Amino acid sequence: MSASSPGLSHGLKERHVTMLSIAGVIGAGLFVGSGHAIAEAGPAVLIAYAIAGLLVILVMRMLGEMAVASPDTGSFSTYADRAIGHWAGYLIGWLYWWFWVLVIPLEATAAATILHAWFAGVPLWAFALGITVLLTITNLFSVKNYGEFEFWFALVKVVAIVAFLAIAAAAIMGLIPGSQTSGVSRLFAHGGFMPNGFGAVLGAMLTTMFTFLGTEIVTIAAAESDNPQQQITKATNSVVWRISLFYLGSIFVVTSLVAWNDPLLASSGSYQRTLELIGIPNAKAIVDVVVLISVASCLNSALYTASRMLYSLATRRDAMQMFNKTAGNGTPQNAVLGSMVVGFLMVIANYLVPEAVFNVLLATSGAIALLVYMAIAISQLRMRKQLIARGESPAFKMWLFPWLTWAVILFIAAVLVIMAFRPDHQIEVLSTGVLTMLLLLVGWVRSRLLGTGWRHSSPTLAAANAG
Repeated sequence: MSASSPGLSHGLKERHVTMLSIAGVIGAGLFVGSGHAIAEAGPAVLIAYAIAGLLVILVMRMLGEMAVASPDTGSFSTYADRAIGHWAGYLIGWLYWWFWVLVIPLEATAAATILHAWFAGVPLWAFALGITVLLTITNLFSVKNYGEFEFWFALVKVVAIVAFLAIAAAAIMGLIPGSQTSGVSRLFAHGGFMPNGFGAVLGAMLTTMFTFLGTEIVTIAAAESDNPQQQITKATNSVVWRISLFYLGSIFVVTSLVAWNDPLLASSGSYQRTLELIGIPNAKAIVDVVVLISVASCLNSALYTASRMLYSLATRRDAMQMFNKTAGNGTPQNAVLGSMVVGFLMVIANYLVPEAVFNVLLATSGAIALLVYMAIAISQLRMRKQLIARGESPAFKMWLFPWLTWAVILFIAAVLVIMAFRPDHQIEVLSTGVLTMLLLLVGWVRSRLLGTGWRHSSPTLAAANAG
């Protein structure tokens, strides 16, 4: 369903979308998880983040081209439907929905772990379910509630990162008295810039690549704003400095101030360990508060994104029609509740089923980001060619078309092959592959029973385009 169609409200304000675009991608992975990547690859993890960041920048440019031309709450799923075929939009939509449903138990458990450490008398599962219920309620009322919560969550994250970068920069220059660390010598000490070889950098790149998934949410959210084309253009243009400042800037100062083989780096997290060495009091408590807010932000976005993708699938008759309903406030409440129920089941499963079983469920999402990126690239390639054939030109363009688009497609294909041959990523590729085959089988059988198209664009989109 297009942004101009009745149904979803346009309750997101410019400041909501702007802040979402700035900090929506920043999660606990930056504050805590980056320590594991640094411990794996050493200071050369900067290369891993730079390559992964460049891929995201190019993918967002391609997605921006399509989203500016046709804002849609289904975003890349709808574009895949139009450009590749009904099966592709169906597949990418359900894979993306599944990814964000799986994020719910992970983020809920992470938040519950922090709260449980403060209030040990309350069980973990109670915190996890309580946080999920609270954010579900806020998503049910209106999209403005989601935008308002996310605005303040994102603002806290931005302020925290800017403050961290300022303190770290002062420490590097030796301006903080009593600091145990200064300068940038650790970038080349303890075995050099690339102490564990390029293989470790490659492994870190495969890990860090998935920390950027979520950048594309702004194209989904912008469809519920008053001026989606302008918001998408601004968000896409800003992705370069966002990744450069928040990710590359943070990783640079951490690897400058903390030895990559510091035994506490991975366990404490990159931000906490850096602040401890600088001598900031209560570093753990400060980082825990920021991580809690970041986790709540990711959970909030997971519920929002999953519900909008489910709603979009329903408008294309790829999900039950009960999810293609909006309340009087323009919120797809059935889609929110449907996604929340599955998320709840995942939260409960995280505590009841054996860890090995839950890990297999998590592994099914391992390669979804790459499949989404691949679908975006192929869709942009085909949609641009369709425009050229009609003698038209997009208002917002991908750079160096079609060469950079093809380069992204080939790079993603190469990464998938590498993952398939690396023991630490094989289970992810295999699990995502099995899930993909099952979804395609279910979709094909369903299309045969309903008599809907499968190779070409869905009947709903075809009718909308004809109209």
